[in-house]
Amino acid sequence: MNKNLIIYLTFIGLIGLLFSCQKDETKVEMLSSPIVPTLKTLPGSLTLQRAHGTDTLVFTGTAVDPGFHASATYFLEACATGNNFKDSVVILSDVQDAIMKITVSDLNGALLKKFPADQVSSVDFRIRSVLVVDAGTGAPGTSAKPFVYKSPSKTASVTVYGLPRLDLINSGITQKIESALGDGKYTGFVKLDATKPFTLKDPDANIVYGANGGALVVNGSGIPVGASGWYKLSADTKALSFTMDKYMIGLVGSATVNGWNSPDQKMDYDAKTGTWVITTALVAGDIKFRLNDDWGWNLGGTPDNLTHNGANITVAAGNYTISLKIIIAAPSGSETGTCTIVKN
Repeated sequence: MNKNLIIYLTFIGLIGLLFSCQKDETKVEMLSSPIVPTLKTLPGSLTLQRAHGTDTLVFTGTAVDPGFHASATYFLEACATGNNFKDSVVILSDVQDAIMKITVSDLNGALLKKFPADQVSSVDFRIRSVLVVDAGTGAPGTSAKPFVYKSPSKTASVTVYGLPRLDLINSGITQKIESALGDGKYTGFVKLDATKPFTLKDPDANIVYGANGGALVVNGSGIPVGASGWYKLSADTKALSFTMDKYMIGLVGSATVNGWNSPDQKMDYDAKTGTWVITTALVAGDIKFRLNDDWGWNLGGTPDNLTHNGANITVAAGNYTISLKIIIAAPSGSETGTCTIVKN
C-alpha cells in the first residue's frame, strides 16, 4: 500500500476516535434546586437511662441529591424546639446519612451541654449536609465555599440523665470528671497546675481519693502534676487506678504569634458548652488547630466542616474570640469539628 495512503487513513482514524470520545463524554450538571437530605426516623424512645448507656441508638435519613453522585459530610444536630437551630449542638458527623449510630451515653453527654438533666425537654433534630464539589478555585461548591443543605426537623421528647462525678480538690479552680455509665469509671478534661497536687472527692459517698504512685488510695496524698496545662483525666474507683494524658488544643499558623512553630497558642476548655475557646490578636494569615503541638492530630477546612489535615483557614488581622467544637467522626474515629471565629 502507498505510504501516503497509510498516513491518510491513520489520520482519518484519529479524527474518528476524537469525535467518538467527545460524543461519549458525560457532563455533570447540578440541579437548580438540589433535593435536601431528610431525617426519616428517630429512635423509638429518647428517655435516656444510665443502665442502658452502652446501647446503640439509630437515626436514619436520606442523602442530599444535587443531580449527580456526590460525597458529602452529614451532621446530626439538636436544639430546643422552636429555636431554629440558632443555639444547636452537633451530636455526631458521618460521611453517610442513611444510618447514623450513637450510644446512649454519648448522646446523653452531647445533649447535657444544652438540656437539663432528669427532666423532659422538647428537642428538634435535623441533618445538615456539607457538599464539596471541587477544590482549589474558591468558587461556590469548593472547600472554601461549600454547599450546605439542611433537612426539615423532627421533634421528640427527650430526657437526659445527670452523671455521677468526682470533684477535684485543691486544683485551683472548680472542676470535675464524670462517669457516663455510672460504673465507677470517670473521665473529663481538667486544667492542672504543677504547683498544686490535687485529690478527687466523690460527693455522693463522701470519699476522697489520693495517690500512691500510679494507684488511687482512699485518703491518699495529693496527685502530683508534671507540667501545668490541660489534661484528659480518667479515674476508676473500683480498680483504684488513674491516668493523666496531656490534652492541649492549640492555635497554630502564620496569623499567630509563633507562626507555624511551637508552642501553639493554647485554648481553654468550657465544660458547659463542650468547646475549646481562645481570645487573641491575630495578624492577616492562616490558622489551624492541633493537639499537643503536633501534626499527628490537626483540624482545618471551613468553620462548619473541619477535618483531619483540612485546609488552612484564612483570617484578616484583628482581635478574635475563637470557639472549637471537636466531633469524632463515625465510623472512622478521625477528628472532625466546627468552629466560630468572631472578630471583637
